[in-house]
Amino acid sequence: MPHIRLPALVALCACAAAFALPATASAYRFGERTLKPGTSGKDVKTAQKLLRKLGEPIGVDGHYGPATTRAVRSFERDQGLRRNGRLEVEEAPTLKAAAAEAARERAGARRTTPVADGDAGGGLPPATDETAPAEGGATPTIGGATPADPVGVPGEKAVLNPDGTATAPASAPPEVHAIIAAGNEIATKPYKYGGGHGRWKDSGYDCSGSVSYALHGAGLLDSAMPSSGFMRWGERGEGEWVTIYANGGHMYMVVAGLRFDTSGAKPSRWQTKMRSSSGFTVRHPPGL
Repeated sequence: MPHIRLPALVALCACAAAFALPATASAYRFGERTLKPGTSGKDVKTAQKLLRKLGEPIGVDGHYGPATTRAVRSFERDQGLRRNGRLEVEEAPTLKAAAAEAARERAGARRTTPVADGDAGGGLPPATDETAPAEGGATPTIGGATPADPVGVPGEKAVLNPDGTATAPASAPPEVHAIIAAGNEIATKPYKYGGGHGRWKDSGYDCSGSVSYALHGAGLLDSAMPSSGFMRWGERGEGEWVTIYANGGHMYMVVAGLRFDTSGAKPSRWQTKMRSSSGFTVRHPPGL
């Protein structure tokens, strides 16, 4: 047997070990494996970055810990997925799409924030009343979602109808009836980046454009606002009938127990399922 010096032998063994070891966690690309508590790597870091775009207040350290698990459960709840805290391979495209939508809405908020607020950009012009909020120029009627039920349902909770509209509770103030009536007009309209900010009647609406439209129907807003503007609008905290949740990239509101939100709108913005309010400023219209 030929004599091999010790340094050469060490190098040979190290090389052999490198070929024998499996790929490390850092070699995985996002979406190639299921992520769960205890895993780590660059793909976990990518997932954390995407979750942060959805407004989840988590760190980006590449380690799948309790905070990341809670954020994934929040994402799964919002998307109607099984809430197990694991980011399955098949869920990766959904997370990417949701994060991209949030980024578009955040960019739209920056562009539509008035200069007076101190933000960059001149924003879009205020929504005009060249057409009234309702289709055909009619002012939203105070009442339920359908002509068959113009008064409302018993109790204090709105009802989601099979057609995606909502019916206001009979006990609600007139403003709540008007908000729901206006929301019904655009409940199934498509999401449109910047929609509802240039004019009230539009082919589609983004998150803040949707909420602005509904509030305008009750005479609570004269012009559409971006989500960042709603962080300072109205009064602090939850309202008795209407609560608005806003941050720099997204917003939604809850009216008489129903969520009005572009996120998760399948097919209607009116939804019975709630979502995490973590990372959102909570406001409400005065008196409501």
